[in-house]
Amino acid sequence: MLNKLMQHNTHKASTTIEIQFYDCDPLGIVWHGNYVKYFEVGREAFCKAYNLNFLDIFHKNGFSTPLVNMDFSFKRPLTYKDVAIVEATFQKSVSAKLIFHYQIRKQTTGELICTGSTTQVFVGKENGLLSLIAPDFYLDWQKQNGLL
Repeated sequence: MLNKLMQHNTHKASTTIEIQFYDCDPLGIVWHGNYVKYFEVGREAFCKAYNLNFLDIFHKNGFSTPLVNMDFSFKRPLTYKDVAIVEATFQKSVSAKLIFHYQIRKQTTGELICTGSTTQVFVGKENGLLSLIAPDFYLDWQKQNGLL
């Protein structure tokens, strides 16, 4: 399920994930390290909904977008066969950064499972240097999506 929402200049997308057996520890709960993957699934849903392709950023525009910060706050556990809703919200920034905030909820109850955020920066493909100003293609993308 892919859902694109634009309300009050808030850019969000959500998707669902069914918890697999291999995501769980011996106690039957999702191992905390898997939330990195769940955030990425949410970020990919956002990118699909808003036409932001990381391969294009790299191959067509010459930038990689490494993660430089990630944080989590765990509220409740997920278990095998739970279905989680992962929502990624894009945070507008004047900096040359991609900042996302996440909420993961249990689909059957709506209870909040985890919150967090990630920050990515733009690094030149050829020179490996951090871009201190937003690349032109990124500014264009922001304009096309009502972020500037």
